[in-house]
Amino acid sequence: MHHSAVFSSSERPCLAIDDGAACLAAAGIRSDTNSAGWLHAGKAWDIPIGEYDAAALTRLRNHVGESGTDINILPATGRRKRLLLADMDSTIITSESLDDMARIAGLAEAIIPITERAMRGELDFEPALDERVALLRGQPESLIDRALAEAELTGGAELVVRTMRAHGASCYLVSGGFTAITGPVAAICGFHDHHANVLEADDGHLTGTVAKPVLDRESKLAFLDHYCGEHGITRDEAACIGDGANDLAMLQAAGLGVALKGKPLLREAVVVQLNHTNLTGLLYLQGYGEAEFAAN
Repeated sequence: MHHSAVFSSSERPCLAIDDGAACLAAAGIRSDTNSAGWLHAGKAWDIPIGEYDAAALTRLRNHVGESGTDINILPATGRRKRLLLADMDSTIITSESLDDMARIAGLAEAIIPITERAMRGELDFEPALDERVALLRGQPESLIDRALAEAELTGGAELVVRTMRAHGASCYLVSGGFTAITGPVAAICGFHDHHANVLEADDGHLTGTVAKPVLDRESKLAFLDHYCGEHGITRDEAACIGDGANDLAMLQAAGLGVALKGKPLLREAVVVQLNHTNLTGLLYLQGYGEAEFAAN
């Protein structure tokens, strides 16, 4: 048994072990039911499994069906990662911060459709960012503070960072958003540091520009390699999580790349997915049980 299948959910009770084992058998995947166990009662469990292929995983997910349970398969060894890079918008927080500013400013209809297209990979990130930010020209700089005040952390955001740190991992927030928001969010969650774009202002008003160079898809990948080098580890020892097209490069490069309620592009390209489990699922994927979670 060289792999583990992880069943998890935050939206409803996780599929029971007996039912999950039956799904594995129906998909043609051998499992060691005697070694199955709950990582978090009612929310996540894992089970050692035998060889499988992409078609078997698809069959398994089809058998799990509409249960509201995520199923992912990980190598049995090396699951716990020493580095975490996380996207912020729609990952560590529940919304897109630029869209929140647009809504507060009464510009939602102009800006949000561009965001949606960029996150689906239909538009290049930098020109899409420039176009949206230009529409904020002349808005009071306090718009950022209002968006920050309304931002909500995704369930498990603090827990995953503090638990991984407690077990020796280094954690960084790497976002295509803005430093004025990533800084406070990183501090609340306990990230070691944060990287994002700088939204420019003058005399208390937004100028409609972003400092260059822009932090984009390739920048996120570069930060992955930078921190792997800084900490003397390989990409295989890193976990990355995100939801949009600008996260794809780092997710595909990392040893554990996870799409969190990912846009269609990510669901097609990234095998490990959390569609029904909040950020605590990143701990389950690494084999952390509830007893190992960091205290609040």
